Amino acid sequence: MARLRAPGGCPWDREQTFDSIKPYTLEETYEVLEAIDQRDWDELTGELGDLLLQVLFYAEMAQEQGHFSINDVLDRLSNKLVDRHPHVFGNVKAETSGEVLRNWEALKAEEKKRRLAAGGGKSAKADATVESVLSGVSSGIPALLEAYKLSSRAAHVGFEWPEIEGLFDKLREETDELRENLREFPAPGPQPPQRGVAGSSGQRIPEELRHRLEDEVGDLFFVLVNIARYLSLDPESALRKTNRKFRRRFQWMEEKLRERGLAPAQSNLEEMESLWQESKQQEKT
Repeated sequence: MARLRAPGGCPWDREQTFDSIKPYTLEETYEVLEAIDQRDWDELTGELGDLLLQVLFYAEMAQEQGHFSINDVLDRLSNKLVDRHPHVFGNVKAETSGEVLRNWEALKAEEKKRRLAAGGGKSAKADATVESVLSGVSSGIPALLEAYKLSSRAAHVGFEWPEIEGLFDKLREETDELRENLREFPAPGPQPPQRGVAGSSGQRIPEELRHRLEDEVGDLFFVLVNIARYLSLDPESALRKTNRKFRRRFQWMEEKLRERGLAPAQSNLEEMESLWQESKQQEKT
């Protein structure tokens, strides 16, 4: 990487900056997740290398600017692993995963306090943020992951449903609230986008109502994320699997329509629904 970035190296690599590389980092991360979901070990080998390349790229640019080097990155990681696993490298006892996580969060909070004290002129507002159980959960990560992390942090301090039925009660409550707000939706009510003369995408909805509907839909998502967390499932992975399932079934349906000389837009809902159900049966055989 140093050679690629040096004079006489690769023109493209030399032009890159921290900001220009960010989209590639996100893309490579998702490709790693895709390879894991597919259990494609050969592909995963390459994708992990591509992700590691992002780390090397950032570290090389940082070293060029005199900030830090890849050795600093690895030293800090090594120290963090030792410091946050006192039950392995020290004398602390942690017999369960729950105890490990509680210790981990407590150590992270203590680290932030030390960084704040070392930083000097931090504001009282920053100090209050550090004290929050939710501090450190980035608002820049995907929304499903942020919801998962926020609710997990809250659950670690006891802000949790005592049983899963409470979550289903909450889901029904949020669904009812959404339907109640839909009573104010302009006639003829919500319509499928781009279907018919007055598709919902073209309807004029009062801005205040739109905000309320967005809030209620967000509440529904948050409850669903909590249900996934309660079941020790990753909501992002669950949704990705459903997306792939939908893609697989829809493309099978498209192929069957092509065999009949039709495209989906030339078919009708009844025919497509019949093929959709057939595609589901095909997966069971």
